[in-house]
Amino acid sequence: MNGVDADGWSSWPAPAKLNLFLHITGRRADGYHELQTVFRLLDWGDRIRLRLRNDGRIVRVGTSAQGISEDDDLAVRAAKLLQSDANCPQGADIIVEKLIPSGAGLGGGSSDAATVLVALDHLWNTRLGEDRLADLGLRLGADVPVFVRGRNAWATGLGEILVPLALLPAWYLLIHPGVHSATAKLFQAPDLTRDSPPATISDFVADRIEGNAFEPVLRRLEPDVDAVFQALQPWASPRLTGSGSAVFVECATRAQAEVLLPRVPAGCRSWVVQGAARSSLLDAVERCTTTGASPSG
Repeated sequence: MNGVDADGWSSWPAPAKLNLFLHITGRRADGYHELQTVFRLLDWGDRIRLRLRNDGRIVRVGTSAQGISEDDDLAVRAAKLLQSDANCPQGADIIVEKLIPSGAGLGGGSSDAATVLVALDHLWNTRLGEDRLADLGLRLGADVPVFVRGRNAWATGLGEILVPLALLPAWYLLIHPGVHSATAKLFQAPDLTRDSPPATISDFVADRIEGNAFEPVLRRLEPDVDAVFQALQPWASPRLTGSGSAVFVECATRAQAEVLLPRVPAGCRSWVVQGAARSSLLDAVERCTTTGASPSG
């Protein structure tokens, strides 16, 4: 099989995302919140290694750095869900090579799950198609569909109703203060703004939308997150992604982002990364399909 090493492993990208803004516009009868956001995919993230099995078992190789059990691991759950839905007799070994911090609002677990769905759909030859894979992804989490579809997007609903959106090239300084943000706790915060007026794509394009509903709440609850904002605000316009805790600054060039690195508080992890026009996962699948090249090549 093309793209597989001598030990039977193939390697697939699982890119991170940013929320360029995030508003909560209401609450549904089932208790879930209605959101508006723009997802920006990054040319940076985790990698998923997969090796096919003939015995039908789904096995995570190695342990989770975040202490997540195998049964709760989204990558494992994604493989089992695809296997069941497609009635596929094959199995897979899975290694998740983590770079995206957990609880940072960068979509690491969701992206890992999406990559497993998309890559195994190719490797198992189940060929369910993008729409069906996105529907499966939604059963795993609201952010999974955007990674399955692999395009920057305007998002509404729970974050799963997506309209592809062309975004200008940009570089980003990412800062992680070492805080694991608990999304459920933030949604319960009494000072969370849940009634922002609905906006439009035109509002975003005209730069009339900004802010993240979770930012003031998380900055109040987590001094280390607030310290990042305090350190960067004299020099730039930091923003929170998702429900945090990662903070980012958008820049026109890599050099502009690197100039800010000395301003990052001690003890924080930081990266300078590029925004992507579309997901590197789609590129990897296309290379395998059309040229037979390695997914990691």
